[in-house]
Amino acid sequence: MYQKYKNAELVKPGGLELKDRLVGVQRVTKVTKGGRAFGFSAIVVVGDETNVVGHGLGKSKDVATAIAKAVEDAKKNLVRIPIIKGTLPHEQKGKYGGARVNIIPAAPGTGVIAGGAVRVVLEAVGVHDVLSKSQGSSNPHNVVKATFDALLQLRDAKSVAKERGISLEKVFNG
Repeated sequence: MYQKYKNAELVKPGGLELKDRLVGVQRVTKVTKGGRAFGFSAIVVVGDETNVVGHGLGKSKDVATAIAKAVEDAKKNLVRIPIIKGTLPHEQKGKYGGARVNIIPAAPGTGVIAGGAVRVVLEAVGVHDVLSKSQGSSNPHNVVKATFDALLQLRDAKSVAKERGISLEKVFNG
């Protein structure tokens, strides 16, 4: 799922204190010759509020089962995100489908300035100070995936130094 991100560090759910947050539940209808068959799809974000987060989709005939399936799916897709002092290392844009998300680091005390699905993802990952802007599609599925696209592109100074084969000081001072 995260193959295109070279610095995405996958995490096993064992031993983590994960909290699940429901992003949205949709009632879907399949029209058959016997009438309408109702089902539900749920999108959930799980995170340990320190730097591990994942998202999942569950579908079922009833809401509770759909949410349970979504949580199980989310636990299979956990990734570690670099967070520095409660905010992000740098500004980043993410996109998925028609959704565009821009996340910007903020000074301590700013809080999470984000709406809807972006807020849920950023709170689950443990970011305390961030500015964000969501543009284009407001479909929660695409917004969550666009936010993950932005988060997975984040790199901290240590990984940049290691990738370039230079010292940490040289990254900052040139």
